[in-house]
Amino acid sequence: MTPAELLPRLLLAVAVILMAGWIVSGPLRRLGQPTVVSEMLAGILLGPSLLGLLAPGVMRAVFPPEALPVLYVLGQIGLVLYMFHAGHTFARHRTGRLTGAAGAVSVAGVVAPLALGVLLTLTAGDAVGLPAAGGSPGVAAAFVGVALAITAFPMLARIILDRGDEGRRHGTLSLASGALDDLIAWILLAGVLALASGEAGPAALAVGGAVLFAPLMWFGGRRAAASLMTTGRLDDRGRLLCTVALLFLTAVYTDTIGLHAVFGAFTLGALTPPSERADRVMNAVSPVAGTVLLPLFFTYTGLRTDIGMITDPAALLFTVACVALAVAGKFGACWVAARLCGEPQGVALRVGALMNARGLMQLIAVNAGLEAGIVTPALFTVLVTVALVTTLMTTPLLTRIDARERRAAPAPLHDRAGR
Repeated sequence: MTPAELLPRLLLAVAVILMAGWIVSGPLRRLGQPTVVSEMLAGILLGPSLLGLLAPGVMRAVFPPEALPVLYVLGQIGLVLYMFHAGHTFARHRTGRLTGAAGAVSVAGVVAPLALGVLLTLTAGDAVGLPAAGGSPGVAAAFVGVALAITAFPMLARIILDRGDEGRRHGTLSLASGALDDLIAWILLAGVLALASGEAGPAALAVGGAVLFAPLMWFGGRRAAASLMTTGRLDDRGRLLCTVALLFLTAVYTDTIGLHAVFGAFTLGALTPPSERADRVMNAVSPVAGTVLLPLFFTYTGLRTDIGMITDPAALLFTVACVALAVAGKFGACWVAARLCGEPQGVALRVGALMNARGLMQLIAVNAGLEAGIVTPALFTVLVTVALVTTLMTTPLLTRIDARERRAAPAPLHDRAGR
């Protein structure tokens, strides 16, 4: 298919994706679910799990194989732009004394699900065809553990922003913990991929690149972002173009070292000083990124997900166990860690609920595992299901915690006097 032939097919695919997400978001929004959940679900429904099952010819016509790489790239660009905005918002609302609690929560949120995922895979991995042909059981188990240890950092940020919680203690603590959690998990993932390939280079690059990244951003990226926002030599258009160029270069660095582009984007956003000029840049970037580009990645993953692969009783039981251990390892461990650090019960419960959402980052990881030959198609579907279920749980859990606190709150003095 030539580029000229691909263009109308790609435009049709994007239109279908956007409208499907909008249609699905209606009933889900009434149930209190954020937009990001409807985008995930719409992506799965447009894939072989529903559309491909009912009308495979239509699915192939709307989403030709040649369009999939383009959808992936466009979705990644939207993700980078969105996380830049999320990082800036986080920096404007962050509170003090986060380091100790965020470190404890993130470590607990990695170690517990990692151990449970390894144990489950070593004991029951044959239910989903593990290890893959020619693969190692240990590598497969390590991959599942790392996949369960990942927190959906971009999704967590979007849920927090959608709920207006970015200025609250649990919102800032969750963002900080999620960033550390995924930094650790992605270094571990680079190590697993290195083991699968038989090469040590990727893991060494991830560790060394991460160590170098901090001083580069503090002494270079922070000053460059500040200069762009304070100089009078640029108009708004020039400032936007230069900022996006710096953003993409930062994302290229973190993606090249194996930590994914979102970490560079979030970090640059967090280091960009708040100002009226910075707000104009963010307002120019955010709507197109979050509304038009980001949903494309969810559909790309949905087109590779087939729920029919886990209808076998053994695979279904493995899926249920994987979801249960994922929730226990992430929600439970992060809640305990937050409480041990002195956080109030309400904050600790909300942090656990937010950290439990896997969503986008787990989808990125399982796609990498599938490409590397570590993950079987059945396990791919299981892990996508884990990502969807744990993300669907987040908003109902937060709503339930809010309602519980309102019921437990003492009545206002004038109400008690009236009685």
